[in-house]
Amino acid sequence: MTFIKSCKKYYPPITQKTRLFIAAVLLPTVLTSCGNSQKQGGGAPGQEAVDYKVITLQPRQATLNVDYPASIQGQQNIEIRPKIDGYVEKIFVDEGTIVKKGQLLFKINAPQYEQEVRTAEAGIKTAEADLSMAKMQVNKVRPLVEKDIISHYELEAAEYTQQSKAAALAQAKASLVNAKVNLGYTTITSPVNGVIGSLPYKLGSLVTSSTTDPLTTVYNTANVYVYFALNEKQLLDFSKDSTGATSLKSKISKLPSVSLILPDGSTYAHPGRVETVNGLINTATGSANVRADFPNPRGMIRSGSSAMVRIPNAIKTGLLIPQSSTYELQDKRFVYLVDKQNKVKNVAIKVMDNTAGQFYVVTEGLQAGDKIVLESANNLRDGTPVKPVNVSDGSVYGSLK
Repeated sequence: MTFIKSCKKYYPPITQKTRLFIAAVLLPTVLTSCGNSQKQGGGAPGQEAVDYKVITLQPRQATLNVDYPASIQGQQNIEIRPKIDGYVEKIFVDEGTIVKKGQLLFKINAPQYEQEVRTAEAGIKTAEADLSMAKMQVNKVRPLVEKDIISHYELEAAEYTQQSKAAALAQAKASLVNAKVNLGYTTITSPVNGVIGSLPYKLGSLVTSSTTDPLTTVYNTANVYVYFALNEKQLLDFSKDSTGATSLKSKISKLPSVSLILPDGSTYAHPGRVETVNGLINTATGSANVRADFPNPRGMIRSGSSAMVRIPNAIKTGLLIPQSSTYELQDKRFVYLVDKQNKVKNVAIKVMDNTAGQFYVVTEGLQAGDKIVLESANNLRDGTPVKPVNVSDGSVYGSLK
């Protein structure tokens, strides 16, 4: 037997029988490996296509909603402050009470103002008596002057005294009016219809005109102001609207009515209107405040509460896709586009802003006639074959109005 010498070791020669044995052992392993390799490739030939629901995109019109967080303020928030110094003698309302204009709220104990009224009344009587005496003196002097018994100077002096006493009477009457006004400040009434806020001062508390906290605040909520914010992009879109209006006021007047979504998720019964858009952008937030007005006849909405403002956005012609058919990756939004060979392709799209859970309006990346997979499936790769199952428009867009 001969030997092959290699690296100082000797190996026996490989016979034909040995070659056949090795081929019989390794062939099944190689075939199995190739089969697994074909299964792992997403678009490899021979892969079985799976059914996926698809929709064919067509331009359509719809009304989509955009929600904005909002805060609510009463039409008037009037702080009730004392104009005089005194002690809180009576409180006629409680926190949260609905009051009418002119309804009594507080009584302040300030006896010095009652004394001022009495003093002013007495001063008037004294002034009236002085004026009467001055008139008598004029009447006494006038005939004597006419008969040249006394000089004309005496008559003029008497008339000047009469005028002085008349002025003193007028001043006394003004003092009485002043005293009564101050006395009237001891009773405080509501200036408007509204709701009573907190009552920081209790019976017996000393209050002054310079007190820091008000006695209370009356919130006039017959109408409520709802404030929300628009960012710079939204403001720019608003400025470029296609309504044909030129001024900001005319653009606002053409806006549709807006809805108020209450904290429990229900929609407020009365629609509102956007009234003002703040012309100044807050540099800290990059947004501008917008105010919408809502009627509040039953006083259901309270000042200081929070809600959501829902603004309808009418789309005349647009490509609408369900938000569930998209996915987000690295701040970009994608859909699965099905080409003419029924293979999947990941396509980046741009959409308009609107409320989550509804539909997106595609502005870039898709066109009419394209087919997309309805339900996002992260395991799909470019080139994966699918079996498109066309879904009717009614089942997808039936919720649109």
